[in-house]
Amino acid sequence: MNDTSLRPLGTVTLLAALALPLAAAPAPTVPAGPGLELGDLDTTISPCDDFYQYACGGWRAAHTIPPDHSSWGRFNELEERNLGELRVLLDRNAADDPGRTPVERQVGDFYAACMDEKAIEAKGIAPLAPELDRIAGLESKEGLPEVAAHLQRLGLEAPFRFSSRQAYGDATRVLAHADQAGLGLPDRDYYLKSDAKSVEQRDLYRRHVGRMLALLGEPVDRAEADAAAIVAFETELAKASLDRVSRRNPKNVDHELALADLQALTPGFAWGRFLAAVQAPPVSRLNVAVPGFFRGLDAAVAKADLGTLRAYLRWHLVHQSADLLPAAFVEEDFAFFDKALNGAKELRSRWKRCAALTDKLLGEALGQEFVANHFSPEDRARMRAMVAAVEASLETDIETLPWMTPPTRSAAAAKLHDVANKIGYPDAWRDYRSVRVDRGDALGNAERAREFELARKLGKIGKPVDRGEWSMTPPTVNAYYSAQLNDINFPAGILQPPFFDRRRDDAVNFGSIGVVIGHELTHGFDDQGRRFDGKGDLKDWWTPADAKEFEARASCLADEYGNFTAVDDVKVNGRLTLGENVADNGGVKVAYAALEKDLAGKPSEREKVGGFTPEQRFFLGFAQVWCEDMRPEMARRLALTNSHSPARYRVDGTVENSPEFQQAF
Repeated sequence: MNDTSLRPLGTVTLLAALALPLAAAPAPTVPAGPGLELGDLDTTISPCDDFYQYACGGWRAAHTIPPDHSSWGRFNELEERNLGELRVLLDRNAADDPGRTPVERQVGDFYAACMDEKAIEAKGIAPLAPELDRIAGLESKEGLPEVAAHLQRLGLEAPFRFSSRQAYGDATRVLAHADQAGLGLPDRDYYLKSDAKSVEQRDLYRRHVGRMLALLGEPVDRAEADAAAIVAFETELAKASLDRVSRRNPKNVDHELALADLQALTPGFAWGRFLAAVQAPPVSRLNVAVPGFFRGLDAAVAKADLGTLRAYLRWHLVHQSADLLPAAFVEEDFAFFDKALNGAKELRSRWKRCAALTDKLLGEALGQEFVANHFSPEDRARMRAMVAAVEASLETDIETLPWMTPPTRSAAAAKLHDVANKIGYPDAWRDYRSVRVDRGDALGNAERAREFELARKLGKIGKPVDRGEWSMTPPTVNAYYSAQLNDINFPAGILQPPFFDRRRDDAVNFGSIGVVIGHELTHGFDDQGRRFDGKGDLKDWWTPADAKEFEARASCLADEYGNFTAVDDVKVNGRLTLGENVADNGGVKVAYAALEKDLAGKPSEREKVGGFTPEQRFFLGFAQVWCEDMRPEMARRLALTNSHSPARYRVDGTVENSPEFQQAF
């Protein structure tokens, strides 16, 4: 189970309040207060007819999707602003100055190598030669474990994913973890659906794979034949893969096996040799997320000829490496994955791609300077106070649930008390000193950084859990809840306007970042999070009667969102998005209650600002962070693969369930 994040990326009480009628209300037309943008509003429409359009119509009319994006919204605006700040840091650190600190030198040289397009072009595919030779040297299927292990160390999750994770039944233990992976398309359903659009996308994908192999030097006829064989092989893997909705139940991916049992499951793959080659610590037991996938993988490998397996590995190697290869590879990769699948019109600027890659692979090194420049101790203190206020609100909500019995209520409150709050950045920074960075070796730098990361993860096997670890970098514009660490995480990157500003109106702050806080807390009690206790163990702490009550309310919410149209003929998948929809609804409810408690006894703060009451400013602050437009290609992909509903329904789907919104407007 993945950590639940805010984006691509209600408490349970709110699940009972669905589709309440909205009364009409006049639309304020005077200037908005601090934190609200009057120009973002569309005051030609009543907020009770279409609140998303009311809150965001002006913003959407004034903004177009940039050609290098597949969507554009307030998240993207902040991401671009943060990237710009990272560029300033990286440009300065990239200067070959002997006075640089080791951290500055490392991130600066990594970025400089990525930006050196002339050097990358001059080298051609030579940086890939050692790995291509290794794949070409695969002379029998018996040699696959060693080759796959070496490629895993370089970050290549093909034909499966191998890492570590906390044991589901005992979150104090860290196990080796094997999971399904190895697909080039975004999801198993892209290979299995028979509608015209899916057939068209598979055909485009096959052609793209063939063109990439031809760029590696294969004759065109052979490249096209290899591409067809690769798609056929990946289709077998897709058939064996578990679908996304099923994976939402952690019990479906909890299979702790002895190594001997995994070996019996896949007799054609020598796990002992793989573990030695991937440099894992001693492994006697591991979690095999989807045993059926590994049975299917073993059968697919047995069925495939050796040439197909070599072509499959070459393809995944060049796919992962494309952005650090000559321009022909970059442009071909963009043409399919960004343009055909997501609708982007232009390739993103080189500096944006290199800044993002540096953040991805050396994020806690680069993040130190970002935090120093953009997240103050005062910001952190204010966020801690807001988290405490929203947690207190959620505790009150749990205590007053009319349908929950005392044993479950007590366990829920205990779990809430155990939630750890991580704000801004880690207390201890990750040490990347062992990652060798060479200003003239862009691809090698990325491979060594990925090798460091896998070694770091595998090094956790059998050791105490590090509860201070983060899985997002400090500049990230997102937030998440981890069920097994039972913590909420808010990187400094999202703790910026429009989400958070300690100097602005509290009502807007509670509506924006306050709802984000409530959203992440609620994930601890959604359809996934409720299955884990306060220690992070997969454990049923609900009475049967309470579990039944929860499921009834969850089904109601799933049906509600399942009736929304994502794009064209594609509906929102109410089951796939259930956890995020619960979190959106709950986040609004508990953040609103926290604001009301904060306002109690402060009559001066109940005055209108810019014509809006505090309650109205709260809901506008909530809605305006979701202002967004999206290309239809991207909307279709996200509807099939993303656990979040489209932005419009994250707003309208939530407020139509909110009596507090009705009262405010």
